[in-house]
Amino acid sequence: MIITNVFFKDLKDIKYAAGYLTAAFEEGEDVFLLALRNVVQAQTGVASLAKKTKLNRENLYAMLSEKGNPRLKSIAMILEKLGLELSFKPKKASRKAA
Repeated sequence: MIITNVFFKDLKDIKYAAGYLTAAFEEGEDVFLLALRNVVQAQTGVASLAKKTKLNRENLYAMLSEKGNPRLKSIAMILEKLGLELSFKPKKASRKAA
């Protein structure tokens, strides 16, 4: 799994963290939430982020758990405070053999 192979010192680099979150998102929602928690812990810590976002610390921990169910607004706020943004791109079209 992607999460077990990452060192927190690497996640302090915002570009590395962005790539890590992108890869985790492609793996699935539960993997993404755990990866986001790893980035939060490496970048600022959950308690500090809770203060910055004005979200309850316990709720933030629950939100970023494997079974978490955060609202998109909450994820956007977390990403903003981390200095990241969510973006979308078209899927690469698969070419069919002629």
